[in-house]
Amino acid sequence: MKRFQKITERLIEAIFTVSGALTSIVILLIVVFLFKEGFGLFNSPSIESGYTLCVHANNNVEKLSVNEIKKIFDSEIENWKEVGGSDAMIQTFRFDEIFNLYTDTEFGNDYELLPQKLGEVIKNEPNIIAYLPQKYAPTGMKDVKILSTEKIKVTDFFGGSEWIPTATPAPLLGVLPLVLGTLLVSLFAILFALPLGLGVAIYLSELASERSRKIMKPTIELLAGIPSVVYGFFGLVVLVPLIQKTFHLPVGETALAGSIILAIMALPTIITVAEDAMRNTPSAMREASISLGASQWQTIYKVIIPYAMSGISAAVVLGIGRAVGETMAVLMVTGNAAVMPSSLFESVRTIPATIAAELGEAPAGGTHYQALFLLGCILFFITLLISITAELIAKNNINKGT
Repeated sequence: MKRFQKITERLIEAIFTVSGALTSIVILLIVVFLFKEGFGLFNSPSIESGYTLCVHANNNVEKLSVNEIKKIFDSEIENWKEVGGSDAMIQTFRFDEIFNLYTDTEFGNDYELLPQKLGEVIKNEPNIIAYLPQKYAPTGMKDVKILSTEKIKVTDFFGGSEWIPTATPAPLLGVLPLVLGTLLVSLFAILFALPLGLGVAIYLSELASERSRKIMKPTIELLAGIPSVVYGFFGLVVLVPLIQKTFHLPVGETALAGSIILAIMALPTIITVAEDAMRNTPSAMREASISLGASQWQTIYKVIIPYAMSGISAAVVLGIGRAVGETMAVLMVTGNAAVMPSSLFESVRTIPATIAAELGEAPAGGTHYQALFLLGCILFFITLLISITAELIAKNNINKGT
């Protein structure tokens, strides 16, 4: 019998070991895949994959940046002199414009004459810049020059202030609006949730009767199980119109709406974890404090809160993690405007909402696809930074306690 028990114990131990090892390997592979796909963005060309920019061979411009390409095709830059060329007005040309110059029958059934016709257009207009598919580009003609385009730079991604991944010919992948939108919504969500969450945790742990606690604690824990889409629907139907009417705004889908919804969603986690940490304070410490003449409130903030600070820090971290990583509710109530936020009363877009909204439409392996994976890497680093900060706070409190 004992031998059978030992075999069973070793078998269970082996199963747990293998399970833990496999889980660790899978997590590691996921992280490697995330970073591999994300950082592959910086090996991608600055213009849309499969396309190229052509100019007349006499044009002395050799290279254009992402912002210069965007401004040229948006007519913000109209003279070649502004990008290092000669003093001449720029004429932009897109591939589909060729069909306004020639009829379908002139190209043949397989469009074999397209490169030649496109080359003629570029040859006849020395100030043109043509955005063409690579397979139709007139690469063999002496009067046509292919512009060399830069690869997407780290500064373009992390320092850019415009997120328009579907822009042509050059997608704009500035991540600053998304990062600032995420931090703005999450920060104010925690500022709203933390005081209220700690107050409720203190009440449940130290002030509420046993009957009240038995009713309130399961109710609060039940709130954590409500799907985020339900919170989002509540925010869209109730909170958004209320904010719009109260502050006389053109739209109610703002950063404030997202912060309030996230605060509501983070409250159950903060309350539950913080209350458990406070209740784990030894009763001898409470009794010693009261016997020395301290009031109940003095005992709470001088003895119980410092002793439970490690658990309270964990509650804050979990609450911040819930706020930073939340997707659906924020997607529904923040307006999803990828602009630089300047106040709580403007529409914003967060990183998780961007990934959820755009990943299904991004071609696998393309620039847009890689940019979304790199957004996931940013979320990974934000969460890692929050966890490290919480760990340092907890260790500092433990050292003070000893």
